[in-house]
Amino acid sequence: MKILVINCGSSSLKYQLIDMENEEVLAKGLCERIGIEGSNLSHKAAGKEELEVKKEMPNHTVAIKMVMDALVDPEYGVIKDTSEISAVGHRVLHAGTVYSDSIVVNEDVKKVIRDCFDLGPLHNPANLMGIEACEEAMPGTPNVAVFDTAFGMKMPEKASLYAIPYEYYEKYSIRRYGFHGTSHSYVSKEAIKYCELDPETAKVIVCHLGNGASVSASIGGKCVDTSMGLTPLEGLIMGTRSGDIDPAVVQFICNKEGKDVNEVLNILNKKSGSLGMSGGVSSDFRDVQKAQSEGNHKADVAIQAFIYRVAKYIGAYVAAMNGVDAIVFTAGVGENDKPIRGAVCEYLGYLGIEIDPEINKARGKRVTISTPESKVKVCVIPTNEELSIARETLALVK
Repeated sequence: MKILVINCGSSSLKYQLIDMENEEVLAKGLCERIGIEGSNLSHKAAGKEELEVKKEMPNHTVAIKMVMDALVDPEYGVIKDTSEISAVGHRVLHAGTVYSDSIVVNEDVKKVIRDCFDLGPLHNPANLMGIEACEEAMPGTPNVAVFDTAFGMKMPEKASLYAIPYEYYEKYSIRRYGFHGTSHSYVSKEAIKYCELDPETAKVIVCHLGNGASVSASIGGKCVDTSMGLTPLEGLIMGTRSGDIDPAVVQFICNKEGKDVNEVLNILNKKSGSLGMSGGVSSDFRDVQKAQSEGNHKADVAIQAFIYRVAKYIGAYVAAMNGVDAIVFTAGVGENDKPIRGAVCEYLGYLGIEIDPEINKARGKRVTISTPESKVKVCVIPTNEELSIARETLALVK
């Protein structure tokens, strides 16, 4: 059985076609900079040359069409027709409290995803667009939604509840959900195995750093806390999201600019983060770092603030767990950006952490970047949300 996994982010689309008989990846690829100038598709099928397509992708529908074309391409593809795909598994950001387990998509599921647009304004629309594009491209092929909030639902109440009148939780289920859950769950469990930690007591901090970014703390693979909240807006500074902010800033901007709350939240979600702090340079950290290297002060502050925020969350989670056994970097920035990893770890000297600068040059592979003398293991573990999603999909459609 071949399962296509679609992972739509706010400005990216990762995909893998997996043969579930042996969990072999037949083909995989990445659509980058969706909705940003300079869009690019990278496609690699097992045993074949890599395909690079530079073409503007104004939205995720166009990206899905390019993925399908790559999969059936006579030279670079691995299937003759999309009918060979038995099911499609989708990472879906948010379903509120309606769904916490994976489910085969129907009209009711799509309605719930649509109803949660206000909870995930960057991802839920992209997730639904991916589902509907696959329905159009492959009529009759089942689609499965794998929700991103499952990991964070394990948080204790002291971490998940906001200090607001309890009636709002009872009436509207307002609480901290946490996101990137599939990634945090996979990486935290892999870290326990890779670092040979006690599977019941291991204290692991995972830094999922990309255009969207979050940090989680887990004990024995179960979530203790995570940086995102009711929506993905809370927590770290991200590509376009502000992260943690005094709620009164919303009211202040509304009053000063004559805007309503919805307009300001749109600014905090889509025009803030590194894009806003850098003075509009870019939401892509690579572009901001380039501007930083060229002496752009605002870009420099944006990068330094991102690093600082990550280090603060790590410190908070060390306190929350009363220690830490392993700190793991994952996702686009975490797996590939040695300067950011190194700079974050410079803040953590009080933990007895030492980083090997040569090993830290590694990109996109599983590696321990801390020295043997380091009192805490620091690793890079590429996330594999796709395999986790494929397993969930197989369980529902086989």
